[in-house]
Amino acid sequence: MLGKTVKDIMSTDCVTVTLQDNVYEIAVKMKQHDIGFVAVVDGKKLIGVVTDRDLVVRGYAEKKSGSTAVDEVITKDMAIITPSTSIEEAAKIMAKQQIRRLPVVENGELVGVVAIGDLAVRGSFEDEAGEALSRISSDKTFVGSK
Repeated sequence: MLGKTVKDIMSTDCVTVTLQDNVYEIAVKMKQHDIGFVAVVDGKKLIGVVTDRDLVVRGYAEKKSGSTAVDEVITKDMAIITPSTSIEEAAKIMAKQQIRRLPVVENGELVGVVAIGDLAVRGSFEDEAGEALSRISSDKTFVGSK
């Protein structure tokens, strides 16, 4: 596994939306693809991401309607990595930032996504994935925790 990069494990069939989409359309895509994360692009350029939590916290909890623009729920300041990032470094970023998915960007364009599950099934990185998941799961802002 030494020397492996995220290019070796990333998903390249990314579900995306644009700023022309709305909250309802994002939710439908999440349901259709059974995902909780959608990249927001302009052409192929990554602008931001929307998670299911973004929809709840910035959308529905703020009493926004389904026709609310993507721009009102988007996360623009997100961690990104390149295809040449080591798998170990990706796991460390996920653990430190308490995130489950990392967009993979090359020359500003979205080329893939690495999910915590991608790390967990790659044998020698189970410890890093486990630590990342542990740190994410212990986050006090997790829905339902007090």
